[in-house]
Amino acid sequence: MSKEILYVVDAMSNEKNVDPSVIFEAIEIALATATRKRYGMEMDVRVSINRETGDYSSFRRWEILDDEDPEFESPENQILHSYAQAKGIDLEVGEFIEEPIESIEFGRIAAQTAKQVIVQKVRQAERERVVENFKDRVGQLILGTVKRTDRRGVVLDLGENAEALIPRDQMIPRENVRVGDRMRGLLKEIREDARGPQMIVSRTANEFLIELIKLEVPEISQEMIEIRGCARDPGSRSKIAVHALFPNLDPIGACVGMRGSRIQTVTNELNNERVDIITWDEDVARFIIQAMQPAEVLSIVVDEDKKSMDIGVAEEKLPQAIGKGGQNVRLASELTGWTLNVMSENEAEEKSAKESQHSITLFSEQLDVDAEVASILVEEGFTSLDEVAYVPVEEFLKIEDFDEEIVTELRSRARNALLTLAISGGGGKPAQDLLEMKGMNTALANMLASHTICTMEDLAEQSVDELTEIEGIDDDLAAKLIMTAREPWFAEDTKKQENADTSSNA
Repeated sequence: MSKEILYVVDAMSNEKNVDPSVIFEAIEIALATATRKRYGMEMDVRVSINRETGDYSSFRRWEILDDEDPEFESPENQILHSYAQAKGIDLEVGEFIEEPIESIEFGRIAAQTAKQVIVQKVRQAERERVVENFKDRVGQLILGTVKRTDRRGVVLDLGENAEALIPRDQMIPRENVRVGDRMRGLLKEIREDARGPQMIVSRTANEFLIELIKLEVPEISQEMIEIRGCARDPGSRSKIAVHALFPNLDPIGACVGMRGSRIQTVTNELNNERVDIITWDEDVARFIIQAMQPAEVLSIVVDEDKKSMDIGVAEEKLPQAIGKGGQNVRLASELTGWTLNVMSENEAEEKSAKESQHSITLFSEQLDVDAEVASILVEEGFTSLDEVAYVPVEEFLKIEDFDEEIVTELRSRARNALLTLAISGGGGKPAQDLLEMKGMNTALANMLASHTICTMEDLAEQSVDELTEIEGIDDDLAAKLIMTAREPWFAEDTKKQENADTSSNA
């Protein structure tokens, strides 16, 4: 029997390419299970196999529990500490009392019992070995063969008994997958589940596109070009921003390749997903103009505080700028990290004029100056009292029509106005659209106006966290008010999309 055990261990460890200790442990568990069945008791059995000779011994054992331990269940495999001490056993709580018993033979019955345990142990050891080999490749590309598809997704055979799963939500939409196909993916994570470690692969992650580009463009690995951002609508369209680290190097040309060969290889891997290569620029305005391609941007208005930008395009180019389902502007926004509001050039001009007039009125009233002075401030880019009060004097003096005396007076008036507003709690008056908004009442409108939220537009631009800072407004009320104020936005987006769909059908 000893030689037979050594033979089984040697054969299975070689066949499955796992450590012999794993097979020994499996046989020990199987022998212990068979021993319990033979004695017909709920006792705890431990079997120890000599790794050199194959000889083995069996022991019945009892775990020592604390006298107050509520886990005490059966005297067949547990013993209280006080009772063990009374029997002269000098062991601590948590240790085991062991008593030698007759070992069963490693015959057919024991082998059958061992088979399932050995297979389970071997599979677990194989998975752990695979995970050990792949744990340093998380975030990298892997290549496998489609082994099968099931309700969970696509199972890839990576070779050497290694498998990976591409979940359905990580597959490129409408992608045709057949058994035997070679397929790449990004090793996203190694997830623990009831069946052991599972390698999860993604084909929809932004990083997958980035790694494919790196694979095809050697200039990136040579640190001549760097990727500065990526946004994807998997299977449809994506945008990726690149930047040349060497002068006179065309990053877009390098990524596209001769006659588009490099980018075509990437596109083929992504089920014909269209990839736009964008030149990154440290000037945000220029970068966003690039990101909006193929649409031509005619005008931009930047709001750095809100990190948003109004983009004006020609009326006939509006559907192209927005993209199908808002795809183009959404990807550009994700790529740049800015909120982009696309509108026709006329709409942009009207909005800009409206905002300029609002600022002129604000300066005229709060600074007690005539419309001409207020207009000069607006033309020079001032939009708030804070800017007038705290912009450095040197910047102010660059304005041709202002001398030091005027600048000093304007700064003083702006600071006094800010102080007055702070004391009065904001001091604004609610606009008619805010007063007439659904769910609004006069008291609530006045309370919002006292915190400089005077119009529906002002309210729409708030977040729930900002609104709940006002006493008397909770999360639910804040969310309802903001969504109601934003309804005109959604209506406008729907109208633009309907116009875009009409143009496309035409």
